[in-house]
Amino acid sequence: MLVVRLVGLVGLVGLVGSVREPLVDLPRLTGMESSGARVGSAGDAGPVRRTAGSTRDRVVEAAVELTAEVGWSRVTMARLADRVGVSRQTVYNEVGTKPGLAEAMILRELEHFLALVSSAFDDHPDDLVAAIHDSALLVLRNAHGNPLLHAVVSATHGADTELLPLLTTHAESLLAVAKTVVGERLPPYGLDLPGERLDAAIDMVVRLVLSHVMQPTATPEASADAIAWVSARVLRP
Repeated sequence: MLVVRLVGLVGLVGLVGSVREPLVDLPRLTGMESSGARVGSAGDAGPVRRTAGSTRDRVVEAAVELTAEVGWSRVTMARLADRVGVSRQTVYNEVGTKPGLAEAMILRELEHFLALVSSAFDDHPDDLVAAIHDSALLVLRNAHGNPLLHAVVSATHGADTELLPLLTTHAESLLAVAKTVVGERLPPYGLDLPGERLDAAIDMVVRLVLSHVMQPTATPEASADAIAWVSARVLRP
């Protein structure tokens, strides 16, 4: 079952939209296992660079690059085929329609950002505030250098109106996915909060991170410190 669209785009989750169908394979995303290579740590200097492997990966990577370079409205299957060095039919075979390509792009970013969050929680199994701090720091650092997220922010400012429907659709599903990933990591920390309060706290933390992704007002380090400070007071009053 597919559920498409977060952090790039984690940032898209903060936008208001209607839900038509699930976009992300939730069991797959919430049950991600390490492949042996570290996704990143809070000590990393900046955005994690990923290497595309399969033809589909290369097509999606090229689509991200073209969206950042020329705008989503000017991304075509023929242009992608030229960039990747394959036939146009191959591009169609790999990603289907242009909306299907958009979903693949967003799912790629969603998986990446959620992997960063999981990595931070793995690094701090006994300190929830530290896990939240490093999750926010990794997400914000990588968002800063994320070309697709930059295109998203430009779209919200009217630079690429064709991208806007893509961003508003399923935003509620993305928020639910992000909250589920965080919520499933919390039981080991033994929080003394009733269910409805815990849900509200998770919602607050996720939305706070996403607001800084979409509209940063400080450095990733300063924002992560602030998010951790608020989280500590909400989760451990």
